[in-house]
Amino acid sequence: MVVIDTIRDRTGLERKLALNAYNVDRNRAHIWIIDSDCCLQCERQQCINCCPAACYSPLEDGTVLFSYEGCVECGTCRIVCNEFENVGWTYPTGGHGIQYRFG
Repeated sequence: MVVIDTIRDRTGLERKLALNAYNVDRNRAHIWIIDSDCCLQCERQQCINCCPAACYSPLEDGTVLFSYEGCVECGTCRIVCNEFENVGWTYPTGGHGIQYRFG
């Protein structure tokens, strides 16, 4: 099993992400895992290691928990889930999503 090098300064990244404003739509997720059972077939689960906002977490049963509230809308998870294409996405509803503070 190949382990991808994780972000070395996770606390520094979290401090930078905390500068952004998130207007979360509690009634409609703009991004989601389509079929959580599909994650059981994925050996690499690259979404966990590649998400810069750490929105993906492994569960003991092999599935992946996704929390869209901290999503930075970069699309990395959709790119790395190219084998199963198991990440659904739509534009956030008007006025919702991330608001970057410093670029």
